[in-house]
Amino acid sequence: MAIPAILSGIAEPVLSSTDAAVVGNIPDYGTESLAAVGIVGSFLSMLIWILAQSRSAISAIVSQNLGAGKIKELNNFPAQAIYFNIALSIIVLLSTYYFVEEIFGLLNAEGIILEYSIDYYNIRVWGFPLTLFTFAVFGLFRGLQNTFWPMTIATTGAVVNIGLDFALVYGIEDYIAPMGIKGAAWASLISQAIMALMALIFILRKTDVSLRLRFPLHPEISRLVQMSINLFIRSIALNAALMLAVREATGLGKEYIAAHAIAINIWLFSAFFVDGYGAAGNILGGKLLGEKDYTTLWKLTRRVNLYNLFVAGVLVLVGLLFYKQLGLLFNKDAEVLAIFYGMFFMVLISQPLNALGFTLDAIFKGLGEMRYLRNVLLGATIIGFVPVLFLARYMDWGLTGIWMAILVWVAYRAVALIIKYRNKYLPLVEK
Repeated sequence: MAIPAILSGIAEPVLSSTDAAVVGNIPDYGTESLAAVGIVGSFLSMLIWILAQSRSAISAIVSQNLGAGKIKELNNFPAQAIYFNIALSIIVLLSTYYFVEEIFGLLNAEGIILEYSIDYYNIRVWGFPLTLFTFAVFGLFRGLQNTFWPMTIATTGAVVNIGLDFALVYGIEDYIAPMGIKGAAWASLISQAIMALMALIFILRKTDVSLRLRFPLHPEISRLVQMSINLFIRSIALNAALMLAVREATGLGKEYIAAHAIAINIWLFSAFFVDGYGAAGNILGGKLLGEKDYTTLWKLTRRVNLYNLFVAGVLVLVGLLFYKQLGLLFNKDAEVLAIFYGMFFMVLISQPLNALGFTLDAIFKGLGEMRYLRNVLLGATIIGFVPVLFLARYMDWGLTGIWMAILVWVAYRAVALIIKYRNKYLPLVEK
């Protein structure tokens, strides 16, 4: 389950990272284009993460019902959950589309960076409902203990996006005129449309799930809404931290936000990479909880954490071996690279903390512990991240200070989840 989940999970950061790498190497205004993709990518990731949390809620409900032998009782729940996701995405799209200039202005974007940010966003944003539909379907598949179909869909989208990025951004002589940053946006939108279409075909042909919306509402919808609200609040806190980091980096100058864009894309890629075993823990954890098999649940938790610590170690080693090359992949500006090389070690230090924090986070989602996850993120952001971020600004620590705040933020989450698991679930093993 984990390997397909890894390939599926890294598809979204691959889309953003490919856009960043390709536009960052545009001959004219490459640094400004990279900065714009970094700002818009962070904002879109925020929206997607906030609303895509319903995927985890869908997965938890389906897997727990599967473990309890009640899967047939879900009947019209999947269709209602999917339409719930689509409706939310359309509401958010319309509420941001007409205020995009003001939003990016609040993130300190100005001049040509603001112009590029608006151009990029106004195209990419239309893929938002498509992504939310795809993620809802992924949640259903994961609840059914299937990570292969999401992997197939996600990797296809990533491959299409990479090919279109090069074709549309740089152009193809005599066939396609270079489109610059707008080409990267169109590449992402087309690949998201293909992924949504594949998700629709898979759910209609590979499952007995009907997408016909029928009433009354299924009883599990109320639990889905409750879980989703807690996860929405959690994600708002999560993304507030990431957006504050973007705002602070943008305020330091275009070279700093470009360097931060490189670092955050690598960080997100590695985070989704370690999330593969976390996804397996999420899927199986919910099923084992439904079966009340607490001994196997503990074995699963211990094993997936060890696996992810090993994966994190490999990622650190790769980062050390290709320290210089990773920066050059995204941009060739000497000043941007100097800033990036001066703080990239912080991204590497975060990997073991990511492994523990994200793995336990995924397992707790499968266990339905959405309220506790909400409280942990609020604490990590308000008590951990924000004070360190403002201390870093006061001490003039630059981009390294921003990433110090991110390290504290991730460490807080990991420690809080370890304590909760030891206090609540380990005692059940002994009974």
